[in-house]
Amino acid sequence: MDGHDSEDTKQSTADMTAFVQNLLVQMQARFQTMSDSIVSKIDEMGGRINELEQSINDLRAEMGVEGSPSPLPPSKQNPSEGKQEGSA
Repeated sequence: MDGHDSEDTKQSTADMTAFVQNLLVQMQARFQTMSDSIVSKIDEMGGRINELEQSINDLRAEMGVEGSPSPLPPSKQNPSEGKQEGSA
C-alpha cells in the first residue's frame, strides 16, 4: 500500500504543478495585456499633451501679435476701484 500512496502523492504533486503553471501563464498573459494597455494610454496622453502645448504656443503667438496687455489693466483696476470705494 505504501507504493500506492506514493504514486497518489506523485500524481497529486504533478497535478498541482500543472495547475500552478497554468495559473502563472494566465496571470502573465493578463499582466502583459494590462501593461500594453497602460503603455498605449501613456502614448495617447503624450500625444494629447503635445497637441495642448502646440495650442498654447499658437495662442501665445496670436496674443503677441494682437497685443495681450489690454486684458491685464482692467483686472488690476477693478480691485483698486473696489478699495477706493470702500475707503471713501
